[in-house]
Amino acid sequence: MTTLQSDFLRTLEARGFIHQCTDMAGLDARMAAGPVTAYIGFDCTADSLHVGSLLPIMMLRWLQKTGHKPVVLMGGGTTKIGDPSGKDESRQLLTDERIAANMAGIKRIFGQYLTFGDGPTDAIMVNNADWLDALHYIPLLRDVGRHFTINRMLTFESVRLRLEREQPLTFLEFNYMILQAYDFMELSRRLNCRLQMGGSDQWGNIVNGVELGRRVDQSELYGLTTPLLTTASGAKMGKTASGAVWLTADKLSPYDFWQYWRNTEDADVGRFLRLFTELPLDEVRRLESLSGAEINDAKKILANEVTRLAHGDAAATEAAETARRTFEQGAAAEGLPTVEVPRDQLAAGLAVVDLLVSTGLAPSKSEARRLIKGGGAKLNDAALADEAARATLADLDGDGVIKLSAGRKRHALVKAV
Repeated sequence: MTTLQSDFLRTLEARGFIHQCTDMAGLDARMAAGPVTAYIGFDCTADSLHVGSLLPIMMLRWLQKTGHKPVVLMGGGTTKIGDPSGKDESRQLLTDERIAANMAGIKRIFGQYLTFGDGPTDAIMVNNADWLDALHYIPLLRDVGRHFTINRMLTFESVRLRLEREQPLTFLEFNYMILQAYDFMELSRRLNCRLQMGGSDQWGNIVNGVELGRRVDQSELYGLTTPLLTTASGAKMGKTASGAVWLTADKLSPYDFWQYWRNTEDADVGRFLRLFTELPLDEVRRLESLSGAEINDAKKILANEVTRLAHGDAAATEAAETARRTFEQGAAAEGLPTVEVPRDQLAAGLAVVDLLVSTGLAPSKSEARRLIKGGGAKLNDAALADEAARATLADLDGDGVIKLSAGRKRHALVKAV
């Protein structure tokens, strides 16, 4: 590849963001010439986003930091259909009220990463329901649908995989790629938006939008995707045994978020520092070269930096200090996930198996029993050997809490009320 001229694409290439581009030379020249408006779409299937969405969010952040204008497209319209990309089965259809509530929850996240306003490079947020809800179906089919052939649509991975696995693909979902392409054309007309970005699973949808804009409006549009992101061991980003790693504090505490990044596999440290932090690349290279116990220092820096971006400086500092007191001093620190139980129930004795589940340290009672049997469960830092063990008032420490642990790194508190 020839040397890139635009700061944005040079940054993305150096940090490992780029997977595919519809026309790298053309996009590079366009971005080197002045501010470009670009967007990424986010459907409203939940009231938050998890770390699987962090890569595109960081792309929007770098876009703004290098002098361009980010557009966050909320899928108030497309969520009513459901994107079949990467899905083996149809999504549950949500009500308009649920979609609106989910959108309100998601909007909170972007204020942490982007500066919104009316300036030339200030971010804006738009909702594709503004135009999709007003479409008349037959005119849409005549004006837009005729640019899509069934033959080509069947070749896209989101459709092909579903058919190969003999999983049903509804006609409603089949229309999703047409509407996403229409979004790009509409944003091009309304906001002079020239670039759509997204994950590699969106490549087919993005290419459709680029081609639709060229055929209908003779617009010069571009598409850019990031690689599919998995951990070194092959696990999908954003999921753990205890559930999704959410980006909002009401869904996952900043402490648990910090811990997720602190527990990064050694082989992923350098890659995640490049993608999810803004540390200079020289510093990233220094940190990823650490070995043995020193790599843990790099993991703490990773956790601090990612948590700072998502939750702010104070939350990151508190999470790091909580971890330090808990792990380095062995003390039950404030800020750990806490479950309250009635004092009279604790007086009668509560099964530790149940407490491991209610605190989120084990996903089920059977897993909790296996954890105890394997020696991985602790009560107040003392290993448990009895699967029938019960916690009582006698186990409360001086602060009126019981500390439960699953392994060396995951802890929670039980508080009597």
